[in-house]
Amino acid sequence: MPSTDPIDRVLARAEARTGASVFGAGGGAQALQDAATVGYSDTDGDQWDREERAALRRVPGLSTELEDVTEVEYRQLRLENVVLAGVYPQGSHEDAENSLRELAALAETAGAVVLDGVLQRRPTPDPATYIGRGKAAELRDLVVAVGADTVIADTELAPSQRRALEDVVKVKVIDRTTVILDIFSQHAKSREGKAQVELAQLEYLLPRLRGWGDSMSRQAGGQVGAGGAGMGSRGPGETKIELDRRRIRTKMALLRRQIRDFAPAREAKRAERKRNTIPSVAIAGYTNAGKSSLLNRLTSAGVLVENALFATLDATVRRTEAADGRVFTLTDTVGFVRNLPHQLVEAFRSTLEEVGDADVIVHVVDGSHPDPAAQLATVRDVMGDVGARSTNEIVVFNKADLVDPDTRLVLRGLEPKAHFVSSRTGEGIAELRAAVEAALPLPAVEVHALVPYDRGDLVNAVHESGHIVSTTHEAGGTAVHAHVSERLAAELAPYAV
Repeated sequence: MPSTDPIDRVLARAEARTGASVFGAGGGAQALQDAATVGYSDTDGDQWDREERAALRRVPGLSTELEDVTEVEYRQLRLENVVLAGVYPQGSHEDAENSLRELAALAETAGAVVLDGVLQRRPTPDPATYIGRGKAAELRDLVVAVGADTVIADTELAPSQRRALEDVVKVKVIDRTTVILDIFSQHAKSREGKAQVELAQLEYLLPRLRGWGDSMSRQAGGQVGAGGAGMGSRGPGETKIELDRRRIRTKMALLRRQIRDFAPAREAKRAERKRNTIPSVAIAGYTNAGKSSLLNRLTSAGVLVENALFATLDATVRRTEAADGRVFTLTDTVGFVRNLPHQLVEAFRSTLEEVGDADVIVHVVDGSHPDPAAQLATVRDVMGDVGARSTNEIVVFNKADLVDPDTRLVLRGLEPKAHFVSSRTGEGIAELRAAVEAALPLPAVEVHALVPYDRGDLVNAVHESGHIVSTTHEAGGTAVHAHVSERLAAELAPYAV
């Protein structure tokens, strides 16, 4: 008979946990940097949100929750100890390990403690329990040994697979999509970001609602409920799960309208930039590749920087100037990850439009990642989905201070024209800025004008929004040879020479 004393139960669980192998014992998940290499400089600005996000930590060994809690919908909110599980076919063991380590980084970012991870080789996932009934029993023994309270599968599980695996392991089972949605929910700050995340969560939840049969009926059947429709209409009526589905669909329609209502404001800002021919540069890339750090290094924007996946979700636009005086914008966009849930791609399509409408894309890749080629492919797939495949692209391998010379040769083979930079040390930033400025498109109209000295406002406008080839000061005014927008060319037309 097991002891019912809480202290004995805590001590027994701690003792059982000591013999367990901890996932990633050699360090953190590979998608995250080592703590010793993470640094924040003056270019990152004030990072007030980082302290708030790091304020909640779990103390191991103090949980007294019963082991047999299976109704996960009603469990208390807390930081969780998790075990990871994945399935891979023959010949893809390395990719599977990288994917599982990335899942560990996602779980850590969501606030969980990763205790262990297991991979099973089989041609296809088991349609019933994902890893097969025998392996599911082994997973249950591992969960008990390490004292975990959640299992995370490295793919999107069908509702039946999740329920069947839960019945075997006796703890909560979630999948990769759930973890990503949870991170997005934690990190969304703006009204639009919160609406986009909620819409993605509801789209994911809708086919996964769990019901308890017609005992939960809420409406009368028969002639009362069907308005005298007669035969075939008599029955228990609408069940609670059907009511929940209807409410979710109604809420989803409301959120879609709200997101559409946000679009005109963004389009108006974008149209104003186009009207003034202000070129736009979008910083895109894999999550935790250093996009926000790079934006801060280039513009001192003060955007939140954290060694976590999906630390920033909302697009941030900053104005900056080229060496020749031209104004352009830099936009920090949401990061991508392998197997990014399609619900998020659809919900964040309005945000990803910033990438599709950009004149230049700075594609940031984590040079210290074990599989940078997969990062490149994943980001380019999403860029293709938003219509940005033909946009001028500058590939940047960030975190160059963590890359040895041999790895640089391999990366150079992947992308011969790529730039190596370090947002932490400033290496390569000047060369990258010069490459971005050289890639900016020239305004449409070439003009030669002699602008009177009392129209200095026109000369200033040419400096701000045009590309000046040459200027000379003559007796009658300022001789300007430049490329400008059609609107500014019309204002300069009276002074054309």
